[in-house]
Amino acid sequence: MSEKKKFTLEYELRSSPRILFSFISEPNGLSQWFADDVIFRDQVYTFTWDDEVQKAKLLSIKENKLVKFKWLDDEPHCYFEMEIVQDELTNDVALAITDFATDETLNEKTKIWDNQITYLLSVIGA
Repeated sequence: MSEKKKFTLEYELRSSPRILFSFISEPNGLSQWFADDVIFRDQVYTFTWDDEVQKAKLLSIKENKLVKFKWLDDEPHCYFEMEIVQDELTNDVALAITDFATDETLNEKTKIWDNQITYLLSVIGA
C-alpha cells in the first residue's frame, strides 16, 4: 500500500462564512450533509453512515474559518480540514478541503468529497 499524500479541493459556495461554519463544525449541521448522525463528546466527533461508525478528534477550530479533524484509526500524520476561504475583493466564499489519500484512492476520495459538497450545496440552498 502506498503512502497517503495530502491533497486539497476547493468548492465555491454561495453562503456566508457564519452560516457555512455551523454546517462544518456543529453536530446538527454536519448531520445534515456529512454523515447520517453526528455526536460530539470530549473533543471527539462520532460520525455514523448506515452501519459504519468512525470517530475523529477535533484538532483545531477557528470560528467562521476552519475545522480540523483527525480520524482516530488513521495514520498519525493524516487529518482532514474544512476551511472557509473568502476573497477579499469579491467576498466570494469557498470551502477548501484538505485530506489525505494514497495514489490508488485519490480519485475515490475526490468523488466522495464532490458528492458530499453537492449535498451540502442542496442543504444550504446555494
